[in-house]
Amino acid sequence: MSGHVPVMLREALDALAPRDGGQYLDGTFGGGGYAGAILGRAACTLWAIDRDPQAIERGAALAARYPGRLHLMQGRFGDMVSLLRERGVATLDGVVLDLGVSSHQIDDPSRGFSFRFDGPLDMRMECEGPTAADLVNGLPEQELADTLYRLGEERLSRRIAKAIVAARATAPIVTTARLAALIRSVVPPERSGLDPATRSFQALRLRVNDELGEIERALRAAAALLGEGGRLVVVAFHSLEDRLVKQFMTTASGRAPSPSRHDPRGLAPRGVPAFRLLTPRALRPQDSETQANPRARSARLRAIERVAVVPGGSGR
Repeated sequence: MSGHVPVMLREALDALAPRDGGQYLDGTFGGGGYAGAILGRAACTLWAIDRDPQAIERGAALAARYPGRLHLMQGRFGDMVSLLRERGVATLDGVVLDLGVSSHQIDDPSRGFSFRFDGPLDMRMECEGPTAADLVNGLPEQELADTLYRLGEERLSRRIAKAIVAARATAPIVTTARLAALIRSVVPPERSGLDPATRSFQALRLRVNDELGEIERALRAAAALLGEGGRLVVVAFHSLEDRLVKQFMTTASGRAPSPSRHDPRGLAPRGVPAFRLLTPRALRPQDSETQANPRARSARLRAIERVAVVPGGSGR
């Protein structure tokens, strides 16, 4: 199993700007790369969440290196408000979210996240609940096609769904290798070299874990927790994730387009935005990073900062 390599670590740390005595949250602990760097950058307290019980187990060694400073919590980052409230934390100085699946999950064949290895068609981050195999073998053809199109942006979703339904009538599809081979049999290779199974596997993973719903909940929760000067830093890896983050941060910073002049909502005065956009355009990884870690190629980093809103409507 290969080690976890945190993506855009320097850029994320610079955007988060951890300071001594601050309270921070790493909502996607994973392999602990971001957490270790944050704790090494400043004498701060870090709360860390991960849905995966295996990630929490792996984090014990890092917590032992920073006694009293790193606090691990198993759960969903969309529930960060309640998870922190249970521990007496109501305000944070910063939140970092490294979205998507971790290297540990991808590289473990038994988790079923990748078609690079043959393994059970699982994909569950929490190791509980319905699996990808349950979806592949149980969804009606139309719903399966819609899932592949909406969450995988797969143009040939109907063709794939039809092939899956025909194949599962013979025998259930329970391994990553069989599903990937089936998809490749009906989807031609792309000039880009992208494996024909990539988009379908992404779609199934997103649905199994309700990842887009979790991202929406996490963005709202993080914004509610940040105190004055607090920063939210998010690294996304595909367009569906990044679109949610971009829309949220654009709106929170008051940069959303004005309604049409024919729309009555345009007559209402705009309130003072609670956040300042730190990244007018998403930051991209350096060429040196993508060469060393190809998984970083699609990464996009965006960040906002809560500003003080004083009586009378002026910002900081």
